[in-house]
Amino acid sequence: MTTYDDAESSISPARVAAALAGASPVPFWLDDPACPEPLPALAADTATDLAVVGGGYTGLWTALLAKERDPERRVVLLEGRRIGWAASGRNGGFCEASLTHGEANGRRHLPREATRLEELGRENLQEIADTIERYGIGCGFERTGSLSVATEEHQVGRLQAEAAADPGLRYLDRSAVRAEVDSPLFRAGLWDRGGTALLNPARLAWGLQQACLDLGVEIYEQTPVRRLTRAASGSGRGPGGFRLAADGGTVAAAEVALATNAFPSLLPHTRLHTVPVYDYALMTEPLTTGQLAGVGWSSRQGLSDLDNRFHYYRLATDPQGGTRILFGGYDAVYHYGRRMRPEYEQRPQTFGRLAAHFFATFPQLDGVRFSHQWGGAIDTCSRFFSFFATAHGGRVAHAAGFTGLGVGATRFAANVMLDLLSGEPTERTRLRMVRKKPLPFPPEPLAWLGIKATATALVRADRSQGRRGPWLRLLDALGMGFDS
Repeated sequence: MTTYDDAESSISPARVAAALAGASPVPFWLDDPACPEPLPALAADTATDLAVVGGGYTGLWTALLAKERDPERRVVLLEGRRIGWAASGRNGGFCEASLTHGEANGRRHLPREATRLEELGRENLQEIADTIERYGIGCGFERTGSLSVATEEHQVGRLQAEAAADPGLRYLDRSAVRAEVDSPLFRAGLWDRGGTALLNPARLAWGLQQACLDLGVEIYEQTPVRRLTRAASGSGRGPGGFRLAADGGTVAAAEVALATNAFPSLLPHTRLHTVPVYDYALMTEPLTTGQLAGVGWSSRQGLSDLDNRFHYYRLATDPQGGTRILFGGYDAVYHYGRRMRPEYEQRPQTFGRLAAHFFATFPQLDGVRFSHQWGGAIDTCSRFFSFFATAHGGRVAHAAGFTGLGVGATRFAANVMLDLLSGEPTERTRLRMVRKKPLPFPPEPLAWLGIKATATALVRADRSQGRRGPWLRLLDALGMGFDS
């Protein structure tokens, strides 16, 4: 049976090149006529009760929830480029209930509160659905669930064990999983019907933007914030205050929520806790009725496989109503010095690898072309789910480290930051998840060497029936290990 390693040698380079020819480098989700007109940049000094830095999901949810909690609170959101242009507008559109990058990862890091975190994650997912309905956000939200597929024989027993431990999961043997989605690589599957929704990520960001504006949030685009300092006198509610030096003006704020994620934090003591890792995806052209029938997939689940270097893929509806397949993941690329550059968003060798893997997964789609190819940075931390920090007497809050599962978890993080800023203890702020930070990454060159060693070890484990070697076992013992 073909494996992904086989695909890279068996799918001809000419076939891959033809499939990728002419693919747009613009992320598919952002290449949409529904994209709103730009909002103005900050052009004068202003003052506010709450300043939110960052216009991705974390910042948008923070601004929206702040106004829902207190409609009279003045809220200003500052975004360096466009709302949702970074990770929030270029991800796979999987909105998962998990707050800890999967239940197994949560139990490894927070065994005593893992069950409660799973409950809070499900509540959070339902609250996202309720918000989307309440504000009429047309982002294609659908509760399809997710299907994890075994592409290696040693993974089948893992799925069987998970199904036996959780009656909410449905195990599918080879014939059953191929009846759902037909691929010769699939040996078994595990269908979680309730833990995942799919959506259009850019339209969610734009919908949250409009909801914020409707509630009175002031949003400034093309307004990068360069510096955060303590002010000499008060501004807004309470004593003291802060100054945010931005291009175009200064914002005086009583409280600040930092939602910059993969980008360098305005709190220097948190910068070593994340590294930017680049992830990549392809989107096919619209499929014909016959091509769709050849794949099946009538339940429209989001799919992922079980290797450490895993793929994620899903059906997507384009603005004209056509059905496409998004296919991404596998490579995760770190650049020395935590560098982030626009040119890193295009990586031909990764796009070629993903295309070959796509045709190995769906050989019946021979001849399909890809319309879009793109990448973007993920804010990775050593425990692979969000962490929190405060500064200046609890009047500045920070959240980051979502590691690719932030579409849903950012809303929970926004509530945590607002709780922390309020100064009133809540169930959320008492969580060890909130009180405990992950281990920081070392400075260079140790960070680069460690990440390269880990990537090599993960490849070796994938090729050794999942057996974790000495380096991965050491990371597990240090609390920095991850098993996708």
